[in-house]
Amino acid sequence: MTQQFGATSTTDDVLAGIDLSGKRVLVTGASAGIGVETCRTLVAHGADVVGAARDLKKAEAATQGVRAAAEGSKGSFELVELDLASLASVRSCADRLNADGGPFDIVIANAGVMAAPFGHTQDGFETQFGTNHLGHFLLVNRIASLLKPGGRLVNLSSAGHRYGNVSLDDPGFEQTPYDPWVAYGRSKTANILFAVEFDRRHRDSGIRATAVHPGVIWDTELSRYMTEEDKEALVATIGAGLEAAGQPPLVYKSIPQGAATSVWSAIVAEPSEIGGRYCEDCHVAEMQESEGLRGGVQPYALDPETAKALWAKSEELVGERF
Repeated sequence: MTQQFGATSTTDDVLAGIDLSGKRVLVTGASAGIGVETCRTLVAHGADVVGAARDLKKAEAATQGVRAAAEGSKGSFELVELDLASLASVRSCADRLNADGGPFDIVIANAGVMAAPFGHTQDGFETQFGTNHLGHFLLVNRIASLLKPGGRLVNLSSAGHRYGNVSLDDPGFEQTPYDPWVAYGRSKTANILFAVEFDRRHRDSGIRATAVHPGVIWDTELSRYMTEEDKEALVATIGAGLEAAGQPPLVYKSIPQGAATSVWSAIVAEPSEIGGRYCEDCHVAEMQESEGLRGGVQPYALDPETAKALWAKSEELVGERF
């Protein structure tokens, strides 16, 4: 790769000079923040984008800029309804996409919740594991036949995967006290492990999967469950950990910077470089076992045997085999 990008790169930097005409992309979470920006930049460069969102009325209002970008390019934009906290809704969305039959070059599993209070999805799963992982697991596998050879799956994960490995014995916190950050960490680790196993299963067809950390961006709805005090405490904890590790201080990202790694992984990076890996700041992250929130990926999040076990457990929970 000749062009190098980094933490401050934006979506427009990453896609400068690239024509995506003829490319079709599915983006979940197309009603706010990074999801909307991802749709906008893809459409502006000529892609045909399908945005999935739980609240279509909200998504229509939030994506006016995406539609404006489509009018000024060769791209197009449409919305489909998807509530990841309902397996019935996931199946309905997948059925609609399969009936339409339009193939996808890229699927960006962007939607998610963070640090939610203890609760359950419509099917009784712990909210964050059920929404962030199981909903996407079911959707992506149900539409996997629509991914073209050479296609890519990009799962939005987080440095928050460092809060915890998946628990295959107690995914619903039925045996252990609930902690919203541990639950978030488990779900984000699951996003990475899902990419690892999906990549293993599909790479012979030229389809590659990866997981990405967008960075710390407060100006999105992902932090809806956090008070200002919560944010200040989290920032202090992250800052102390970075200082102790001798790393530079925390720098917040803008939404276009936060969406850049998703777009880089989906369009620009070499498939063999990102397949089955975890990316941050528009590059493949290194293994980093140290405690605390910082750069790099915990080895447990890339463990192939855990990835296989999570896949089997996820099939059991959603009641389908793939």
